Amino acid sequence: MTIPLVFSTVPYTYLGTAIATAGGWEEGVVERKTFPDGENYLRVLTDPADRDVILVGGTPDDAATLELYDLACGLISGGAYRLRMVIPYFGYSTMERSVRFGEVVTAKTRARLLSSIPMASRGTQVFLLDLHVDPIAHYFEGGIRPIHVYGKTLVTAAARRLAGDDFVMACTDAGRAKWVESLANDLGVAAAFVYKRRASGSETHVTGVSADVAGKKVVIYDDMIRTGGSLLAAADAYKKAGAISIDAIATHGLLPGDSLAKIRASGLLGRIVVTDSHPRAVALANDYLQVVSIATLLTEHLISNR
Repeated sequence: MTIPLVFSTVPYTYLGTAIATAGGWEEGVVERKTFPDGENYLRVLTDPADRDVILVGGTPDDAATLELYDLACGLISGGAYRLRMVIPYFGYSTMERSVRFGEVVTAKTRARLLSSIPMASRGTQVFLLDLHVDPIAHYFEGGIRPIHVYGKTLVTAAARRLAGDDFVMACTDAGRAKWVESLANDLGVAAAFVYKRRASGSETHVTGVSADVAGKKVVIYDDMIRTGGSLLAAADAYKKAGAISIDAIATHGLLPGDSLAKIRASGLLGRIVVTDSHPRAVALANDYLQVVSIATLLTEHLISNR
């Protein structure tokens, strides 16, 4: 049996290469050109016929999503007998449900788009990492098999590096309380969350903290950091409650524009650890924003789900 063949979209070349290296697998080559009118040309140069193909590519923006879709369709047309799509970051995950009249549930429409990729003869799998909510995995339709990969081992290891053995594992709001409680139980530490009161459709106020953090180190976990507004509000609440140090961990670091600079300038957080699930985090990595690789974790899941 031939070894798996790994392709990646442009934004995720770094991760595709790392996964191919970790698994000892062959890395596929794609020719790309952009026409003067902005249309993109793709040509698969490494023959995928009768191969077990892994395609690494998240959906951080519409261009990346379309490249993932086009390349997946091309690999199936080229004869791949199995397709395993690795989507480290699934975009629009906060639009997983409609709360106001007329809202489009974009997480579902994106899943439907990817579900329309022709099925490989021996099946198609989609590997998803630390989704904002679990039900998103069930938005995929047809014969696609979604596999939700949890980055708990990476989070707990990062928490130990940041704070040692004696700290409080915290979250930004009660919505993440069960997940953070699970992390805290694994680590043998206390858990905490902040109480919020919604002032308007777009504004919330922190009203309290669920646990005693006075004189304690606090490590905040959230599945993603976008602009950092919720993270800073929570960090401020923990600081006012007496925390002596506050660090943060997130699986997905989106950090558009000058978000990271604003978070750092606040002085509320000592360090931030994220994974390389989003290319923006990789581009911003520095002494303040530490980025850990998910390549080994994903490779292990790809091997165990052959």
